Amino acid sequence: MTDLSTRQESLRLWPGVVIVVLQWLSWMVVPIVLPDSAAVRVFAGFAGLAGTLLIVVWWAFFSRAPWWERLGAIALMIVALVATPRFLDESIATGNMGFQFFAYVAPALSLAFVAWAVASRRLRTGPRWAAMVVAILIACGVWTLLRSENMTGYGAPDFKWRWAETAEQRLLARAGDEPTALAPAPAPAAAQTETDWPGFRGPDRNGTVPGVRIETDWSASPPVELWRRPVGPAVSSFAVRGDLLYTQEQRGDDEIVASYRVTTGEPVWRHSDPVRFWDSHIGAGPRATPALGDGRVYTLGATGILNALDAGSGAVVWSRNASSDMSATVPTFAL
Repeated sequence: MTDLSTRQESLRLWPGVVIVVLQWLSWMVVPIVLPDSAAVRVFAGFAGLAGTLLIVVWWAFFSRAPWWERLGAIALMIVALVATPRFLDESIATGNMGFQFFAYVAPALSLAFVAWAVASRRLRTGPRWAAMVVAILIACGVWTLLRSENMTGYGAPDFKWRWAETAEQRLLARAGDEPTALAPAPAPAAAQTETDWPGFRGPDRNGTVPGVRIETDWSASPPVELWRRPVGPAVSSFAVRGDLLYTQEQRGDDEIVASYRVTTGEPVWRHSDPVRFWDSHIGAGPRATPALGDGRVYTLGATGILNALDAGSGAVVWSRNASSDMSATVPTFAL
């Protein structure tokens, strides 16, 4: 009873509470209040890690807890942080160059630990330590239930339950609904017109369509959806010529170059190569945008397959593997 009374009187808890409140304000609230940007995300990430470091400093030197309890708690957190990555989904274990788990678990661990310190200060040693183990295991273990499906341009992962179907799996499951015979392609345009978009960021590679004014007041004049079609994962934009658009996708174990009709969205032709690329930051699929020229569509796959295809039919004109031709290794973020 004496030890319990002494601990209740001596524990200095308010610095830990202040630190974790500021940590969560910086980590969660700042990205919501300020415009989402890479700089804000970096600040939030560093704030989360810095807050956890301050929590450790507070507990080790200023909490007034018994020394065996200070060192034991820190040792337990280290063991949990080292052991948990063995059970993570690959998308989280390797995300952000291997730092994703630590960046996200740090604020969760800080909150769980401070909440334990406050809530268990009146418990006896046995129940108090049991509660600490449970708090640390929950803070770290919850990440073993998640995966990161993809990532925004500002570096924020899209967390899903680990067992949930991916968008690609849902697409492949409904692939049987698509017609086996694709629509015939219209005759290719003889020359480029002002409405064509022959490659990444347009004809002048500046992302600009001259002479077009877009109505920005969508409350007064909302855009009208003409059609919608699911496509496989990729980081590929579109090339357009006449009534045909071209893009690249991943569908299971096949990397796809696909052509769709601009006016209806129906598929016209597909070319497939039996390769698959995946990384934990963006997910599966090719990373490049098709380029049009002289009646052909040129594509570069994520693993280095360079294709020249007939723009109207998808027939292979020629194909090379740039990676093997150059004896090069595919880099972490693909070609």
